[in-house]
This record gives sequence, structure tokens and C-alpha cells, in this order.
Amino acid sequence: MLLDTPTLYFRAYFALPESIAAPDGRPVNAVRGTLDFISHLVTHHRPDRLVACFDAAWRPAFRVALLPSYKTHRVAQEAPAGSGGTAVEEVPDTLSPQVEMLLEVLAAFGIADGWAEGHEADDAIAAYAARHRAEDGGPVDVVTGDRDMFQLVDDGAGVRVFNIARGVAKLEVLEDAQLTEKYGVTGSQYADFATLRGDPSDGLPGVAGVGEKTAATLLAEYGSLTGLLAAAADPASALKPAVRKKLEAAADYLAVAPEVVRVRAEAPTTPVDSALPTTPRHPDELEKLAEQYGLTNPVKRLAKALAG
Repeated sequence: MLLDTPTLYFRAYFALPESIAAPDGRPVNAVRGTLDFISHLVTHHRPDRLVACFDAAWRPAFRVALLPSYKTHRVAQEAPAGSGGTAVEEVPDTLSPQVEMLLEVLAAFGIADGWAEGHEADDAIAAYAARHRAEDGGPVDVVTGDRDMFQLVDDGAGVRVFNIARGVAKLEVLEDAQLTEKYGVTGSQYADFATLRGDPSDGLPGVAGVGEKTAATLLAEYGSLTGLLAAAADPASALKPAVRKKLEAAADYLAVAPEVVRVRAEAPTTPVDSALPTTPRHPDELEKLAEQYGLTNPVKRLAKALAG
């Protein structure tokens, strides 16, 4: 099981009041909620291995170079010109410190945290999934609220997505059949579908005049974006003139967007011991952190879930 951890802690932060705080007054609502999410997932789905994946770069330079509008609306502060730095994400002041707290608690439990240098959690998830499939051959469940991750769904490889858009307790299990019913495309077509449709939440404009239904219809007919663009370039193809015109108008966008949307299974991930512990690896440290952060109950719940 691979966790899109930023999705979890953002959801927890906005779902729970900041009045949930440590004894010293620091909010711990995101930490508490995330620990309870993990407890629920472990209890109800019993993974043998689990990696909590994080953003090493929330807005990777390679994506911005291809499409400058990528996540622009979420930028709180741009990096100074020539600094070689990265833009700062707009994150509530009381959330950022909680990410470090969460990492401390996960480490005390012995739950792996995974990263891919210069990449987003999405890329780390894709890379860990590919590695697990190659080395172990077992199935993979991806827990996320990000639609971009639907491109990882692969019945043949045993990769499912647990969509938590409606909550962890009401997650939606997505395989190819569910994706086809929901969007009219399979997992292997989803990245092309997302490219055509666009996604305002990521700053992807899409192809003007091509919505979800049209995108799905075109991919059903031409198989892939590559096949569709080949038809657009062929004057003898049966592609409707109006659609051809829309694709031609979006040529610059379509030249780069597929590489922005595609998650990187080749991303350089950190080595992890993904085996899910049945008892805390560092019980004394965990007890200390639980008391320091006022997390005694959620820590107990997760310990119980791990023990099975």
C-alpha cells in the first residue's frame, strides 16, 4: 500500500479543528487525522507492506520548464531569479510544522516514508509501485485523492487506486472496469484523457472545447493521444474538422502536456524497508512523542491496528 501522504494530511488538517493541540499549544490536527487514516486503512485492508510517500518537490522544475502554468495558482512566493531555488507552496502556517511531527511519529512506529528527489509524491508512488511489481510481483494499492494517479490503474499488474475523495472510510476502489464506467477510459488511457480534458487544480488548461465526454469518445476511437494526433495530421482521416481545428489550436500545449501529466515510474526513490511493523520499532521514543504532542489515543489506535 502506497500512501499519497500530502493528500492525507491536507484532508486531515481541513477536516479537524486546530483546537486539537499538543500540551504546548501547537496544533496537531493534521497529525492526529493522518494517524487515524492510516489506522483505518491498515485495519480494513491489511497490507503486508506500506510506504507513506511525500513530496520532495511539490512543483518539480522539469514540469514547470515544460508548462510554466503548472500549479502557479498555489505559489505563495517565487524563487529569486538565478537562485536555483524553487517556489514556495502556499501552505497554512500551522500545517508545515505538523509534517515534521508526522515524520517523527512514523519513524518511531517503523512505518517507511518514501521520497523521490526532485519529484512529487505522485512520482514516488509510481516508482515504488513499479519496483514492487518487478521485485515482488504482488499487487499494489495506491491511496490518494488525486485524479492524476488514476493512470496507475492496471488490472494486469494488479495495481488499484483507493480514491479517498469522499473520505477514507468511504473510499472508492478503482480498477479498469470502474474507470471505464466512470470516465469511459482505462488506466492506460487516463493520462491522455487528463491531458485533453485539462485540470485547473494543476494549472493544466487542456484543449479548449474538449471536455470529459469528448476526450473519452476520441480516445475510444483512436486509442491514444498519439493515435488522435496522427489522425489530426492526416488530411484523409475521418476526424471531424471542428475537432481537428481544436487540436491544431492546442498544438503547443499538446507538445508538452503529456510529459507534465505522466507520473515518473523511473523517479529516483530513496531505499525503504516497506514491511509493515506489527509492533512499534522504537516504543520508548513513540511514547515520548505521543506525550509531547498530545497524541496518546491516536498512537494507541495505530498500534492496535498494526498488531492486528
